[in-house]
Amino acid sequence: MIWLGMSFAISIVISMILPFPISLVAIIAIFILLNTYIRRMMLKRMGVGAGIGRGMFGSEGPSSLKYYCMNCGTQHNQAACPKCGSKMKRIG
Repeated sequence: MIWLGMSFAISIVISMILPFPISLVAIIAIFILLNTYIRRMMLKRMGVGAGIGRGMFGSEGPSSLKYYCMNCGTQHNQAACPKCGSKMKRIG
């Protein structure tokens, strides 16, 4: 509700200061910038990190997962186990 009220107040002030076509562009630009800023704050609070190109896995990436063969227990990151050839694996 605070975000909605803040956005509405900024939109009214800009529309009174600037003429119509310019105010519409300015309102949209400020809305996008505020939305991006608030999203980054929320992601930082959750500990995800908001850097460009980091994705949803943070800095580690999906390669930090460890896969283990269900038959022999060998750790690997391939489609089939290099030791026994089984394609069944679990994440550990």
